[in-house]
Amino acid sequence: MHDATKALGSLEHSARRVATLGAVAQNLLRSESVASSRIEGVVISQKRLARASHDDKGRRRSDYRAAAVLGNVDAMKRAIEIGAEGKPFSVGDLLEVHSRLLRFTEDRDIAGVLREMQNWIGGNDYNPVGADYVPPPPEHVPGLLEDLCRFVERTDLPPVAQAAIAHAQFETVHPFADGNGRTGRALIYAILRRRGEIASYIPPISLVLGSAPRTYIGGLTAYREGDLSDWCELFAAATARAALEADGLAHEIEALQDDWLNRLGRPRSDSSASRLVSALPEQPVIDVAAAQQLSGRSHVAVGAAMGQLEDAGIIRRLNERKWGRVWECDELLELVEAFEKRVSTPQSGGGNNST
Repeated sequence: MHDATKALGSLEHSARRVATLGAVAQNLLRSESVASSRIEGVVISQKRLARASHDDKGRRRSDYRAAAVLGNVDAMKRAIEIGAEGKPFSVGDLLEVHSRLLRFTEDRDIAGVLREMQNWIGGNDYNPVGADYVPPPPEHVPGLLEDLCRFVERTDLPPVAQAAIAHAQFETVHPFADGNGRTGRALIYAILRRRGEIASYIPPISLVLGSAPRTYIGGLTAYREGDLSDWCELFAAATARAALEADGLAHEIEALQDDWLNRLGRPRSDSSASRLVSALPEQPVIDVAAAQQLSGRSHVAVGAAMGQLEDAGIIRRLNERKWGRVWECDELLELVEAFEKRVSTPQSGGGNNST
């Protein structure tokens, strides 16, 4: 617990990395959401997600996977906002996070709705005979969630331990017909933000937990059987590694941005091109309107800067339309994909990567 807390604090309070963390925050958020969704069998690339994110209507179209992961991004954002509000934590907050998760998917009818039927994990689709786990009956769910919210309110526990226990307890209650895993992992960040352990970034804990799914599920099972210490140790180790890996990603993005500036001839720090270099990691699929918003510069200045970045090979066109032209930053997306692959690979002795 101490090591995990120290790793979180080291990254969060690294003054020399504040600007980079602001730019990398969205990438960490997207990586965490991709990983949390992947644990549930929803797999999508960063490139596909970035394109769907740029196209705001994309989440309402037929791309179920993009809609599901974009919903996960929304749910994570809302969980962190709730954690920052400082108000009493409530069942309504959990319902809102779940609603954000599913509102653009085929399961929108159950978004933010507690289950009214018995569910189970494993076994068959018709009855719980042979199931790996049978959660509490639905009539007990509201009271159990009220109890969980009171636990989230506590301040007498180490934040990492509190997040570990709350996540495991949420998964034990399994209060929704679908989306329990992703909502429960969003709850982790609401608690860490509430307790002041994170502010500007998301340590990709799901990437680490998802690298050894059998170990992750085994930890949750051990918690249900009363083995609290092993689960907390597993969660703390994942949190510590996630924070260290996030710091590594910040270094990599800084180096990439420095290379971009070299390729642009080291423009002035207040130039439109420099501002776009600083902002590009936040939105790797970009058009002129988005670039204007990110840089605060005029349409003409941004258009010229986009041309400079394109000539330097930093961005490339996705279409040839005169109006509504869109560019993509392949190098940034490839860097984040490589980061996800590295972090999602189990470390030596880190558990079985099979399900």
